[in-house]
Parts: sequence; C-alpha cells; structure tokens
Amino acid sequence: MTQGTSAGRIALVGSGEYLPIMQEIEAWLLHDRPARYVQLATAAAPEGDRSLAHWHELGARAAERLGVEQVVVDVRTRADADDPEHAEAIAGAGLIYLSGGNPGHLAGTLRGTAVWAAIVAEWRAGASLAGCSAGAMALGGYVPDFRHPKRGGVDGLGIVPDLRVLPHFDKYSRMIPDFALRPLVTPGHVVVGIDEDTALVSDGASSEDGLWEFRSRGRQSAWTIEQDRRHRVNAPLRLQVDA
Repeated sequence: MTQGTSAGRIALVGSGEYLPIMQEIEAWLLHDRPARYVQLATAAAPEGDRSLAHWHELGARAAERLGVEQVVVDVRTRADADDPEHAEAIAGAGLIYLSGGNPGHLAGTLRGTAVWAAIVAEWRAGASLAGCSAGAMALGGYVPDFRHPKRGGVDGLGIVPDLRVLPHFDKYSRMIPDFALRPLVTPGHVVVGIDEDTALVSDGASSEDGLWEFRSRGRQSAWTIEQDRRHRVNAPLRLQVDA
C-alpha cells in the first residue's frame, strides 16, 4: 500500500493529460509520493487498439519527463477490471490517472470491480488520484451527457459524489448555450465546467468541516454553472469527498 494516513490529492482535469502543459500539475500530484505513475486508458477502449496505444505512448513520455515509472493497467472490459493481476498492479502507486474517452464506458467498466476497489484503497492510503476529461466526469457521482442533458446520464464512480463535471468547457460552451445545461442543475448537486489545460485540484479536507477545498489551476478557468449564469471559480470550492 502507498504510504500515508489520509486520502491523497485529487485533480479533475479539463484536458491535457500527459502533455507538457499539464506537467506541473502531474508533478504536484506525485510530490512526496512513490515514483510510480499508474495509468488507465479504459475510457478510450471503445476507440480500439490504435487509440489505446496512443494514450499509452503519451503516458510513457509523461512518466519519462517526470522521472517516474510508468505502470499501464490495460483494463478494457469488466472482466479485465476483475482480473487480480490488474488489481495488484495498482499497489504502490504515487499517482493513479484515468485518461479521456468515453466517460460512461469508464464508469461502467470500473464500478464495483477489483481494480476500482484497489484504486480507492490506494487513494485512501495516500496516493494521488486524477481524471482528465472522461476521467474527471467519471469521478463524480453522476456522468452527464452535456451535449444532450435532457436524455440523462449514468452513475459515476462517486469520489466527489455531489459533483457533475463538464470538461473542455471553453470549447463546448461556445457551441452550447448556458440554458441548454439547465437540466443538469438540480438541488444538492454542483455543476462545474473545467476549461482545457486546466484542473480543479485539492490536497485534502478542511479541518473545520471535513469538506475538501478545490482550487482552479492551469492555463484557463473553472466555472460553477447555475440556472441562469456561470461563475468563475476564484475562491476555493468546498465539496464533499468520499474519503
């Protein structure tokens, strides 16, 4: 197990996993943690072998720049996610990263499996946990289809249970008016848009109330979405985390 007495850092990334522009955040996630960078490209599995190879190569370059070991956990199906060897490969992680693709496939493949249990155990023991694009969406309690929000989404993995994440927000918000996102804004939930090359990050719970403080970090901005407006995340955003 990873060394530590409390859950590790979290990053919810709008885009840019494994690219130099996000290296500073990945280095922060790995700081004072084992030099073992565990990578799951599960969300890209529906796109086929070529896409997966692309993500694995990008991940290899990122690990090399950071001076850490790349560990690819090649989970494509629920059968893969229940393979004991894949679950064992999570052990000793400094950072566990879920990269982009199809968020519904990612959440549905990992939920309730041995690999997901291993990921949660390592994170709760101190490893950092990050998701980019589809990965960020899947870490919430609900994965919206924000291109067609009225059609609903699927259950997420629930690390940040009250959060609904809209990645690539600067790009997609130019094509989708704010009013089209209103079906996602429901009582008890926080909807956040995260721009490309940007992340919401947190290093743990506040001692006052147990909520985690998330801050925007990166090239652009993160936004909270309400019924009739959006607000840039300037002050810390306080959220419940299932630690």
